[in-house]
Amino acid sequence: MLTSITDGILCCLTGKTANLVLPLESSEPSDGYEFVEVKPGRVLRVRHIVPERQPADPEKQDAGRDSCKDEDEDGSSTSVHCKRKITVYRNGQLVIENLGDVLHSEILQCQDGDLEPCSTVEVELADYKEIASSPEPNPLPPHAPVPPGEQKPAPPPRRRRRKPKRTVLIDSKRVISSCKGTHADVALFFVHGVGGSLDIWSSQLDFFSRLGYEVIAPDLAGHGASTAPQIAAAFTFYALAEDLRAIFKRYARRRNILIGHSYGVSFCTFLAHEYPDLVHKVVMINGGGPTALEPSLCSIFQLPSCVLHCLSPCLAWSFLKAGFARQGAKEKQLLKQGNAFNVSPFVLRAMMSGQYWPEGDEVYHAELTVPILLVHGMCDKFVPMDEDQRMAEILLFAFLKVIEEGSHMVMMECPDTVNTLLHEFFLWEPDMSRKDNSRTDTEKTVCVSDAMNMLSINKALEK
Repeated sequence: MLTSITDGILCCLTGKTANLVLPLESSEPSDGYEFVEVKPGRVLRVRHIVPERQPADPEKQDAGRDSCKDEDEDGSSTSVHCKRKITVYRNGQLVIENLGDVLHSEILQCQDGDLEPCSTVEVELADYKEIASSPEPNPLPPHAPVPPGEQKPAPPPRRRRRKPKRTVLIDSKRVISSCKGTHADVALFFVHGVGGSLDIWSSQLDFFSRLGYEVIAPDLAGHGASTAPQIAAAFTFYALAEDLRAIFKRYARRRNILIGHSYGVSFCTFLAHEYPDLVHKVVMINGGGPTALEPSLCSIFQLPSCVLHCLSPCLAWSFLKAGFARQGAKEKQLLKQGNAFNVSPFVLRAMMSGQYWPEGDEVYHAELTVPILLVHGMCDKFVPMDEDQRMAEILLFAFLKVIEEGSHMVMMECPDTVNTLLHEFFLWEPDMSRKDNSRTDTEKTVCVSDAMNMLSINKALEK
């Protein structure tokens, strides 16, 4: 997700005054908005919409939850065995072996000892075991006569068994089922990126709340209508992650789906890693590759705040060209609506310098066992396509969907397409009923992949 750092251009666009926050005393819900004090003096605005449901008998409700839990645990069609072996070698080579229901092994090669893998070779697990256990091929058959005048070829050198630098073993079973809006135990969390606000999700929040989903969308500190502490340490990755942890613990249900955009994808990954039993599915929109975050070294973010303020018109036009596939009146209106893209220069610089997350490397992402939908705008000039492809290779359950007419702000440009993609993914559950023990590893892999391809998601892309 290294390229998601470029979202800093979202900030300082309009040159407005500092964010205004209602006093904590008036934090009663109003039109779905709440103000939550995650820490003393640190108040976040949250849009929380709870669908109206008929009051149910507590005893029947508890009985229904128990029966639902038993059905999920006993149902073979929704239980997936997640078993992986992740090996990291000193030269940077990463070997991922999927030993559970998803049976394929990815060998990620490196050249010249670079820490960043530069190529990917995917083989089936059975083939990998066969190759690993096979002896070295002989250049000549045994006891073959040596032609006259030629020397007997030297035996091939023995390969030294490399010692791995780190090995991670994952062995767990995950229950994956559809998340219908009528279920009271489902909650959707939307997390924006640098410079945005919860207003960028307005189309998604309205769409899914009408379907009966409970939706939660916070403003990050210093964004939207949340407080902007004048301390740079308040905008580091870990500080913001703890804010979102408090929001998640406050509103989490039994099954939770996290939807992140750009820098917000990093926080969704963090929560999915910290709460694997509560996070049901994850959606990553233009999040980039599985790379540890580092502070941006771009010189423009080191300029004084007054200079950044004067450059606001130029930054606004630059982001309009890079963040949207088209630059018409609609896109200009989207850029100005609500509290989105209204961040002070101080918050901008603090956010960019605070993006330090060394734990979020490829191994960290490979440990995730939750189903993940990757959405990428084809015209995105901030996040290259190969980064999301790389993310799809590392993750266990990952489905990459590309929207040709979309760019970095694809959920604002193509709300209907994105909403359809997300809804189909929420309702998807793996069809493991066709699994047969006599099938080969290759057939089992195709079986799991076809379950997702059977959806009508692609129909939305053709519109």
